[in-house]
Amino acid sequence: MVRIGNIELGNFPLLLAPMEDVSDPPFRALCKANGADLMFTEFISAEGLIRDADKSLEKLDIYDYERPIGIQIFGDKIDSMRKAAEKAEQANPEIIDINYGCPVKKVACKGAGAGILLDLPKMQAMTKEIVDQVNIPVTVKTRLGWDEKNIKILEVAKRLQDAGIQALTIHGRTRQQMYKGTAKWEFISDVKDSPDIHIPIFGNGDIDSPEKALEFKKRFNVDGIMIGRASIGNPWIFNEIKHYLETGQKLAPPSLSEKINAVKKHVSFSVEWKGDRKGIYEMRRHYTNYFRGIPNFKPYRNKLVQLESQEEIIDLLDEIETTFVNELSLA
Repeated sequence: MVRIGNIELGNFPLLLAPMEDVSDPPFRALCKANGADLMFTEFISAEGLIRDADKSLEKLDIYDYERPIGIQIFGDKIDSMRKAAEKAEQANPEIIDINYGCPVKKVACKGAGAGILLDLPKMQAMTKEIVDQVNIPVTVKTRLGWDEKNIKILEVAKRLQDAGIQALTIHGRTRQQMYKGTAKWEFISDVKDSPDIHIPIFGNGDIDSPEKALEFKKRFNVDGIMIGRASIGNPWIFNEIKHYLETGQKLAPPSLSEKINAVKKHVSFSVEWKGDRKGIYEMRRHYTNYFRGIPNFKPYRNKLVQLESQEEIIDLLDEIETTFVNELSLA
């Protein structure tokens, strides 16, 4: 049984990655319903949080059915991160997660996210301040290092464990790689297999199928895996992986009707949570992913991203279902 503090996550938990503009409550609801064991919010700016910025406060919204859930924060100032952790704890999550992995320039080049991997003493000091501030488990998500010449992930893991974190997720790329190339899970395995490491180690990067999940579980001995980009438009991946790990059999992919039903739920919750205008606008980034692989779908996708009311979107989704189900039945 994998535990983070007193939180039981099962024998091989599947985690939903904290993805900006993706891992919001509407998307998390679908992932939870489809087997995610532990989820995280989008990352939240410490400076925004302590200044009560609306965008940052909005990301604190969590729902009971999501539990257990972690709130992820990022920043480059130790005092701000400590205060932000205190404020995040007031939203009553199970976990506070620290982002030491974001590679984007506006974050990393200011010393936050993966940028702190260039200053390990500061990273350790910041982490300890946060651990000492809150009364719930603190976890971290990070990368292998800044670049190929500065892969110090085992030292990072030891420092973070000494600072008091209770689990570590490692993305198997450097900051310099961004999301390109191949994730190097061998370094993640080195951390997991180290006799000095006693906390759960979760691997992240390139898991996009049940087969790969099983392969990486066997090869790299991690305690669980975190799914990121492969879940976008595909919240079913969590149950697909679980079924494959348990039975060795692949679940049938979701039908078009199941996909459309999921999109309807996603749209409805998005509008409920964000309001009509913002909810509909922010759904537009998801349609391509939900309907990827369907031939001749582009005209419908172009219509979906132009509609401005939930009713119009639902009507078009019904039309899509009727059209494509009939085409498939005639094929």
